[in-house]
Amino acid sequence: MANCLMIMGEFDHNIDAKGRLIIPAKFREELGEHFVVTRGFDGCLSAYSHERWAKIDANLRSISLTKKSGRKLSRLILGNAYDCDIDKMGRILIPQTLRDAAELKKDVVIAGLGDRIEIWDRDRWNAINSPEALDEMTDEELTDLEGLDL
Repeated sequence: MANCLMIMGEFDHNIDAKGRLIIPAKFREELGEHFVVTRGFDGCLSAYSHERWAKIDANLRSISLTKKSGRKLSRLILGNAYDCDIDKMGRILIPQTLRDAAELKKDVVIAGLGDRIEIWDRDRWNAINSPEALDEMTDEELTDLEGLDL
């Protein structure tokens, strides 16, 4: 597994009736044969290599439990995290609770985002990732990204 993950690209796949999803070989090479899947932001699932997950876990555990937002984030991310193993067919089993949380039906998109993959219901992905999405970003959203050299 590489020290600096470079997971990129978008792949269309289907979830079978048992909740199994093929992970593209390109992503398996970066994530490894065992990785963590949890709830992501904006209605998707996020998958992380164990190396990256260890850092996320440590960061979440360092949040003060006296803060309601910290407790809530820990519950949503850590409480919904599952170890996934790739089977001989290149698939993982996505637990029903995660499939429900992301409203995954049959058609999904697996997107590589640098240090993680996101798993989206195809319709949700299309809604947030339209060709116009970048042009429709608000000034406030773009201000948050000032200094980013694209």
